[in-house]
Amino acid sequence: MRTDPFLDTWLFLTGQQGDQAALGPWRWILVGLFALLLLGSLLVAAREWILDPAQRTGRDLVTWLLRTAIGAMWFQAAFWKLPLLTTENGLHYWTEQEVKYAAFQAHRDLVAQLLLPVPNFYVLNAAVLATELGFAVSLMLGIGVRAAGALGVVFLAQLWLGLYQHPQEWPWTYVVLAGLMGLFSVAGAGRSLGLDAGLRREYPPQMTNGAAGAFVRAAT
Repeated sequence: MRTDPFLDTWLFLTGQQGDQAALGPWRWILVGLFALLLLGSLLVAAREWILDPAQRTGRDLVTWLLRTAIGAMWFQAAFWKLPLLTTENGLHYWTEQEVKYAAFQAHRDLVAQLLLPVPNFYVLNAAVLATELGFAVSLMLGIGVRAAGALGVVFLAQLWLGLYQHPQEWPWTYVVLAGLMGLFSVAGAGRSLGLDAGLRREYPPQMTNGAAGAFVRAAT
């Protein structure tokens, strides 16, 4: 149950929220990983602030703050994808809801016949968990944000259509989140106090040829 944003944030940071507590001692691995990502985000931002005067702007600071906050959202969402190798978690429940409430019958059939049956669901569960943790790492550290943002739009479009008719969901929530991920991608938000800024300096478009440079520029 939610209380207030300040207490809820404290409970999350200290591993005391319901989804975290349900994991037992395993929760401390994820709590520690989040702490490292948050520290990493701060250190990367400080480094870029020092090294690149062009990033010392309100725009870059706000972009970093918003990117980090959405990354934290993706990390928190990962907790209810656990434990793995079971159907007793939040992901299985909401995947079942797509069978009932997806916008199109073909979507419902695909979920029911392909994604929900075990062991297919176990594969889906691991893939979704890895994807959401990947979004968190990308956004919080500002690395590969263009690629992660584009993938996030597709990921959220599936949720938008899959839960479109659910009476307790507001479809615009997924549209807003997809819009944010899309903006992060189009704007190259990782170049604002993120690791992508350093990669861009190492592989500048006007001076770098080859596959490595092309890949870095596409992802960052």
